[in-house]
Amino acid sequence: MQFSQFFADSERPCAAAREGKTVKVTIKGAVLKTPIEISDPKILANFQVWTGPGTSTADRQSLIIDWSQGPVRKPPASLSRYQVSFHTDPNDQIVYVVCYAFSPGSVPGYVYVPGEADEWHGLNVRSVARGVEVEGKWFRAWSAWERVARPLIEKAEVADSIQPR
Repeated sequence: MQFSQFFADSERPCAAAREGKTVKVTIKGAVLKTPIEISDPKILANFQVWTGPGTSTADRQSLIIDWSQGPVRKPPASLSRYQVSFHTDPNDQIVYVVCYAFSPGSVPGYVYVPGEADEWHGLNVRSVARGVEVEGKWFRAWSAWERVARPLIEKAEVADSIQPR
């Protein structure tokens, strides 16, 4: 190991200090008047930031992604896109952000992990550097995520559409 690499590594916080539990997931989208917040610990237990590629786990499905299928082609632009943010302890801070895309009735949904040129890349790699095989690529959404997120988004969109403007 080169001295400069040793010095750089010594300045990083240890993994245990930065790996808090996911305490909230927020979903934002242009068609949502207000963000959707998921804070039920039983639901959040499935959607942890420090799992999957770039971590010590080899989970085939984690975060909100089905990693087992590998990267896929960019989905159609017609799909609705949502920013999904993961908040962890301490202090309910955002530590990871991805894009979730789907259309009601379409199967499956897709997840984009921001790459170097994207807004959330810097934040994400400070939490988990997943590498060039993952960052900047689209993946299939994990079915467990789809069962939670789709109904919440569809319900919120319907409620927003019937409220007076």
